[in-house]
Amino acid sequence: MVTAVLHHPIYEKHDTGPGHPEMPSRYRVMIDALQGDTELWGSLKEITPEKASQGLIQAAHTKEHFKRVEGAFANGLDRLDMDTTISMKSFDAAMFAAGGAISAVDAVMSGEVRNAFVAVRPPGHHATAERTMGFCMFNNVAVAARYAQNKYKDIENAAIIDWDVHHGNGTQGIFYSDPSVYFFSMHQYPWYPGTGSHGETGQGKGLGATMNLPMKAYTKAADQNAAFEAAIEEVASKMKPDMIFISAGFDAHESDPLGQLQLEDPDYARMTRVMMEWADEVCDGRIVSCMEGGYNLQTLGETVRTHVATLAA
Repeated sequence: MVTAVLHHPIYEKHDTGPGHPEMPSRYRVMIDALQGDTELWGSLKEITPEKASQGLIQAAHTKEHFKRVEGAFANGLDRLDMDTTISMKSFDAAMFAAGGAISAVDAVMSGEVRNAFVAVRPPGHHATAERTMGFCMFNNVAVAARYAQNKYKDIENAAIIDWDVHHGNGTQGIFYSDPSVYFFSMHQYPWYPGTGSHGETGQGKGLGATMNLPMKAYTKAADQNAAFEAAIEEVASKMKPDMIFISAGFDAHESDPLGQLQLEDPDYARMTRVMMEWADEVCDGRIVSCMEGGYNLQTLGETVRTHVATLAA
């Protein structure tokens, strides 16, 4: 089976303003790098996603949150919080971003593709159930995980693996009391947003279904790889997900301006292979990978291409 790539021109229309790191050209460099590898691009299944409905988004967010985001555009605001600036097309981009993750679930579950990468912006993993945060309006992977569980009887348990340089606090919070969604985050610590310590392991029925792997700034890539693989082995010993989601942030790259970790493209390929091997063992290879961070325009395209090429191998 093939790998799907989901993309939509609306993702480039989310204008964050001059000097903002989460800029429209992030989308363009991703697509240009993928299309520039003609052999890879020819092997991928292109899918144009649908817009998510309000109801599907509210499976992971409160009604008040959705209305607050929607209302900001009706009222002509130019930002949702200190970091999350918006423009005329941003609401549509956010709806299609969540829709991209949902469409990826459908493509994988239909059996037409083995796995999928969603070349999405705005990102999502900082968006909590109640508020926007850190460039994120709706939590794309959380919406997609809830959708998969609600739509498909074969998806009872899911795992979300977040390797962005920043802790996925929004995703963690949404599932913190839920044992059916295991959340794992490897991230620089201490760093924005200040969460993600070893001691954050879930609560209530979800106690033990959250694992954080905080990494010190300037950790060597080899040490980070070894820690990641050991952690995933531990996660795999605790649960067998029916689908694996990746919050694929590429800002732990050694060249990224918003992080201080040391990963390079081969390290992302290696982590991707670890995910594929686990998925092959437990869930027929079902992986949905959603773009999160990654802010060096000179390196981002090739890093994304490496990730997608590995998924397609």
